[in-house]
Amino acid sequence: MPAERRASIVGTGLIGASVALALREQGWTVSGTDADGVRTREALAAGVIDAVGLDPDADLVVVAVPVSSVVDAARDALVGCPKATVTDVGSVKAPIVTAVNDSRFVGGHPMAGSEHDGLKGADANLFQGATWVLTPTEMTETARYAALRATISSIGADVVELPPERHDALVALVSHVPHLTAATLMGIAASSAEEHATLLRLAAGGFRDMTRIAAGHPAIWPDICAENRDAIVAGLDALLAALADVRLAVADSDRPELLRRLELARAARINLPARVAQADELVEVRIPVPDRAGVLAEVTTLAGELDVNIVDLEIAHSVEGDRGVLIVTIDAQAADRVCDALTSRGYRPAAVPIGR
Repeated sequence: MPAERRASIVGTGLIGASVALALREQGWTVSGTDADGVRTREALAAGVIDAVGLDPDADLVVVAVPVSSVVDAARDALVGCPKATVTDVGSVKAPIVTAVNDSRFVGGHPMAGSEHDGLKGADANLFQGATWVLTPTEMTETARYAALRATISSIGADVVELPPERHDALVALVSHVPHLTAATLMGIAASSAEEHATLLRLAAGGFRDMTRIAAGHPAIWPDICAENRDAIVAGLDALLAALADVRLAVADSDRPELLRRLELARAARINLPARVAQADELVEVRIPVPDRAGVLAEVTTLAGELDVNIVDLEIAHSVEGDRGVLIVTIDAQAADRVCDALTSRGYRPAAVPIGR
């Protein structure tokens, strides 16, 4: 009989409760705690968690609190759960990872959500097909990280590894700035009480799609903007500059320029990467690695920088010596550039088709 797997969730809001449900479906025993005692009791009554509190025997702790509270909660979990791997779900990573600074902590960010807040929106399937970013560092323990990655994959998420600072810059562009943009556009539409009802009656799919995320919980955003201020400001500056160029093209009736921009945007949108699903489209890249700190982070974040999704990851330890083999499963079309990049960094990778 396999050993019982135990997890604790700190924060039983939408994401924390969804993680709890997803883990329980995979056979985990899950406890939970929340600053709001009423919400914790509701989570227990609803069957989201098995018990209340931080489990000292937990193998995994997921911190799902506002980003301004993550550092303290993660430190408490590291002390209270001495054998656990601790991760979080905050949308800002660099300041958190730097402040926690522990080999058992791995920063995380599931790119998933819902217009519904709290337990009402909790869904065990919330992470199916969603991107879940992990930010390992040089001090991350290899075996611990591989186990965390496997757990996240088991609940349906596609794991992407990025350096914490790179994550923050990219997420500012693809998440934080879009949310602020949607909220601002919605604010403009709502600014005139007389026209508001008529405008919303006229609102077509494009307006509704673009402003959908403005329905998200507003209370989390001041903390996010404070923690990731520089990257968000840079993203807003880039957006404002691009809008100024579009404004000029419209004002000048510059049809070719408008068409160029719209065609570029359409092509980029159509070519957003899709999830690899077929085994014959995958290869294993086998990488002999030394047993030293930082190897796992170097390899996985390299894949993230190359925009290559790691479908699966395995570590084969050598019975002798201080070496092992890191096995990463990736899209076959990306194998050559991943191997070339690894070779340039002194590794000796070999790409092997699945099933060989």
